Amino acid sequence: MIEIKKFVFNPFQENTYILYNESKDCIIIDPGCYSSDEENELKDFISIQQLKPVRLINTHGHFDHILGNRFIFETYGIEAEIHINDVMLINTAEEHAKMFGFKIKPVLNISKYLTEKDSLTLGGDVIEILETPGHSPGGICLVCKKEKFVIAGDVLFQNSIGRTDLPGGSYDQLANSIKNKLFNLEHHFVVYSGHGDETSIGHEKLNNPFII
Repeated sequence: MIEIKKFVFNPFQENTYILYNESKDCIIIDPGCYSSDEENELKDFISIQQLKPVRLINTHGHFDHILGNRFIFETYGIEAEIHINDVMLINTAEEHAKMFGFKIKPVLNISKYLTEKDSLTLGGDVIEILETPGHSPGGICLVCKKEKFVIAGDVLFQNSIGRTDLPGGSYDQLANSIKNKLFNLEHHFVVYSGHGDETSIGHEKLNNPFII
C-alpha cells in the first residue's frame, strides 16, 4: 500500500509529496523546500522512516515546485525528471525566482523526460503518467489506479484550477486536460494538489466553477 506524506513548503505554501510503501523505496514529487529548516524536515522524515529515495519527479517547472531539486540531488544523488515541454521553465527558473524575491541555486540538468508512455514503479505498485498541459506546457499528473489517487500538481485544486496567465499557460488546454484526462477517473479518486487541501474527482466534477 502506498503511503503519501505531504509537506507544505516555501512562502507559496507549495505541497511537496513523498510516496512510499513497504519496499521502503520512495518517490519525491515537487520538492519545494527553500530554507534549511524545510530541507531538514524533509530529510529527517526520510531518515526516520528509513526510506530510500529512488525517483525525483517534477509535475511542472515553475520555480516554487523545483526549489529543492538541487538539495535532493546533493543529498541523495538523484536527478529530476520532467516533461520536455517544461524545460524552458527549468532553464529560466532563476530569472523567474528573482522576480518574486527568491534567490535559488543554479538549476541542475534534467536526467530524463517523461511522457504518457512512461510509468513509475514503487515496489509492486505502478503509477501512471498523464500529460496535462495548460498551467504549463509540459504539466503532468501521476495516477495510481490501484490506490485511487492522483498527484495533480497545479492542474486541479479544490474548487479551483491552476492559473493560465503565466508563460506557456492556456485555459483551453487546461480545461481540456481536466475534462478529458482527470475527469475520466472514477469519482472517488483523491486529488492531491500542488497547493491547498485534498479534494476528489467527483467533488470537482460537481462543484468546480472553472470547469463547465
